[in-house]
Amino acid sequence: MPRRPSSIAIVGAGPRGAGILERLAASLPELFGDGELDVHLVDPFPPGAGRIWRHAQSPLLAMNSMAADVTMYTDDSVVCAGPIVPGPSLWEWVQRVRAGELPTETADAYGPALWAELESVDAATFPSRRLQSRYLGWVLRDVVASLPSRVRVHVHAGRATRLTETGDDQWLTVEGEDVPIRADSVVLASGHLDAVPTDDERALLARAVDAGLRYLPPEQTTDTDLSVVQPGETVLVRGLGLAFVDLVVLLFEGRGGRFVADDDAVGGLRYIASGQEPVLVAGSPRGAPYHSKTHYALRAGRPPLPRYFGPDQIGVHTATGPVDLRATLWPLIAKEIAWGWYHELVAGHPDRVTLDLDAFTARFDALDWATPQMDTFLAELAPDPLDRLDLDALDRPLDGVTAPDLDSLQPLVVARIAEDLRQHVDPRHTPHLGAFVAMLSIYGELTRLQGESALTPESQARDVSWWQGFFNGVASGPPGFRVRQILALADAGLVRFLGPGMWVEQVGPEDGDAGPGSAVFRAGSAATPDTVTSTILVDARLPDPSASRSTDPLLASLLRSGDVVEHVLRAADGTVLRNTGLIEVRAADGAVVDATGAAHPRRFAVGPHTQVKVAGAFTRPGMNAQSLRYNDAVARAILRSLPVEEAAAA
Repeated sequence: MPRRPSSIAIVGAGPRGAGILERLAASLPELFGDGELDVHLVDPFPPGAGRIWRHAQSPLLAMNSMAADVTMYTDDSVVCAGPIVPGPSLWEWVQRVRAGELPTETADAYGPALWAELESVDAATFPSRRLQSRYLGWVLRDVVASLPSRVRVHVHAGRATRLTETGDDQWLTVEGEDVPIRADSVVLASGHLDAVPTDDERALLARAVDAGLRYLPPEQTTDTDLSVVQPGETVLVRGLGLAFVDLVVLLFEGRGGRFVADDDAVGGLRYIASGQEPVLVAGSPRGAPYHSKTHYALRAGRPPLPRYFGPDQIGVHTATGPVDLRATLWPLIAKEIAWGWYHELVAGHPDRVTLDLDAFTARFDALDWATPQMDTFLAELAPDPLDRLDLDALDRPLDGVTAPDLDSLQPLVVARIAEDLRQHVDPRHTPHLGAFVAMLSIYGELTRLQGESALTPESQARDVSWWQGFFNGVASGPPGFRVRQILALADAGLVRFLGPGMWVEQVGPEDGDAGPGSAVFRAGSAATPDTVTSTILVDARLPDPSASRSTDPLLASLLRSGDVVEHVLRAADGTVLRNTGLIEVRAADGAVVDATGAAHPRRFAVGPHTQVKVAGAFTRPGMNAQSLRYNDAVARAILRSLPVEEAAAA
């Protein structure tokens, strides 16, 4: 009797789902023998690109990574159990397309605008998301083409809405299809999921509607209806991260404005208005946009990592039980970041320090971070204060900045942003990149520690979100040209900064800030006594993750049935410290945990909607990337999960 083909369903065919498929293909010969396999990719958005990277978005929106810093493939730096299967980075792919080596990638297929961009891109360009969409689509097709004929890939262009089980079979219902997909194993790889507003956001929205105000709650900026924003009006914006950057792009260039070179301007650009622009008054807890991406390479090469925050160093502290991130691990983390910074400074800029690398390393090894002895040593090592790492300034760049009024605050904030930009594009300041590389290493270690429950629940509830915010602010900022554009808009008076410690309230005519019979939003900050009023408030950020508030029908149904649960942090006495809103999985391989606490043997989840935080679905080449290692671990677990009568013995 012929064997029935095995079947895997991957819900989400964006870069995370494509990455899982690539790793499945790599380990197939070892873990699956010569059996037949059907792989079902389920996604209403284009396969490979998915929702976030789909072509159908503004051509003005760009990536936050340079072309040379993006890959979907493993390389010799990646330490994983599966085989290394190299492939082109985005930049290498661009060069192959230009050379005519990829028959499907032609000028006719791209259209004039996208082809012109492809011809102009270099390794240090921050490409458009549309070009990245083409790369991701090609990667998926490349992976599918590499599979043997006994493996068939089926693309289902619809939303998965329901998942049930009968015996060993799982049945996945897809919108628009009459017959459910039979699968032995299922992977939930849907990426960022929409969620209905929180109770506080719903209450704010209801009050705003009742008062005739407009409130745009958190969501993907590219999916927000910005037609409600009127030309010339003042708009309060809460949040200065990447969603704010997208908002700026869509409300200014997206409405016909343009930037021209101007050597006399603070950022080298001047904005030519279209007349359709609003005025944005923006703030956040830190009060400044994320730090710009660096625009240079390391002079000294990648620092040896980990050095102070690796398994051996961490194990000394976690051997007796869970620890507190801020109290116990932060000194090691800070020293690791400093190692990345000073390794690059000493080895890459020897003319600016007083010791060579060997002498520096010996003394640095012997000293603890944040001690008078370390402070004195670093001051002697680097006479110029700009060459010294200031973690507090990186975390809170506007601390201490105050002004008597909003107008006086603007040049102070703009000067800080402009100086930060200068340091991130001037190759004199490559230590910033050394610190960034160290932070990537730290990110992976902290993810491992969370998976191993090596942090106390209290620390996970309190400190992990702080670390994520710090990491995002320092390491996940926009390209330098976006910061230059924001500076040009500030110079034109179209973007104004409230400063750190932003607050917002809704007030009525009885409070004196609204006209007769009307209400307004009023906002201020810790930096100035001035306040600003408006009839519209935008929360420029992604929704907080929440499986219970998700609008995804599949996840909602799994949550109702108890087949999926949210990861809840509890104290030793059972007290709930925090509901993370994230899908609970077994950290080692992404196996989905149900309401009984059991891990499903053939159901997996991977991506930002799970408790395992992995830095991006694609990554930099040559970095032993955590995302590639985790994809490999999950893919191998999926192959091992296939029924024994259908899969070869591992």
